Amino acid sequence: MFRIAGIDLYLHWSWFVVALYEISSRVTGYSSPLWNALEYLTLFGIVLLHEMGHALACRQVGGEANLIVLWPLGGVAYVSPPPRPGATLWSIAAGPLVNVALLPVLYFLWQVLPAMAAMPPDVVRYFRAIFYVNCGLLIFNLLPIYPLDGGQIVRSLLWFVVGRAHSLLVASILGFVGVAGLIAVAVWLQSIWIGIMAGFVFLNCGRALRHSLALVRAARVPRRTGYACPDCQAVPPLGAYWHCGGCRQPFDAFAEQGICPHCGARYEKLGCLDCGSLHPLGEWTLPPSLRPDL
Repeated sequence: MFRIAGIDLYLHWSWFVVALYEISSRVTGYSSPLWNALEYLTLFGIVLLHEMGHALACRQVGGEANLIVLWPLGGVAYVSPPPRPGATLWSIAAGPLVNVALLPVLYFLWQVLPAMAAMPPDVVRYFRAIFYVNCGLLIFNLLPIYPLDGGQIVRSLLWFVVGRAHSLLVASILGFVGVAGLIAVAVWLQSIWIGIMAGFVFLNCGRALRHSLALVRAARVPRRTGYACPDCQAVPPLGAYWHCGGCRQPFDAFAEQGICPHCGARYEKLGCLDCGSLHPLGEWTLPPSLRPDL
């Protein structure tokens, strides 16, 4: 749709279909269906501000955030903060903090402003609806269910204590418990949207669980002393865990000094298997005082 602060905003095509259905079928007390449309658009305006909070916070801590996608279930900010618990925590928490900052503003528009000046009933009804919409988004996002913001905040806090791999493992397991709760609520309320959300959470928890198990296995692999990732400080594993982009053969990038022994391809930058960042070999070398073998 457009770019703001260097961040591309995309609107999924399904949003238009759901928007048409929701606006035309919602039963409200407005005198005109145009208020339904305004309320629905404002909902996604709040979602966009929420996602911008994630993106800008991620950039603030040195991460990458260049894309936001809005779709019928809300929005997704594609953020890649530095692989540190503090940076990840701030990048995630900034989204709900936007909703917290909106609370007094929306409360003023709903309760205080109408008391100061006479306003049409539709305007007061609109401000009330938007206030509750913002509250609902805040509460839902803070549920401790991965990959919702609350679940990722729990994961970030656990990261300080039990490390990257086990924090993701615990968060994904808690997410599956949350899926069961969402399914129960969907059946109770007969809500197809909550059911779809439960499916979305289930798929993400499955991916997170597989990733966490891979991280746990990788943590048990012997490590090569004398090197550490400049970004996440992870020590690279000892063995042929890198794959050549030319011949597709595995090789030990550090033992071979970035040269594939099978085809001779040279890699100026070596990738961290923990965080995915790329750095020249010289940047990986630890100072003598910090080398674990000294």
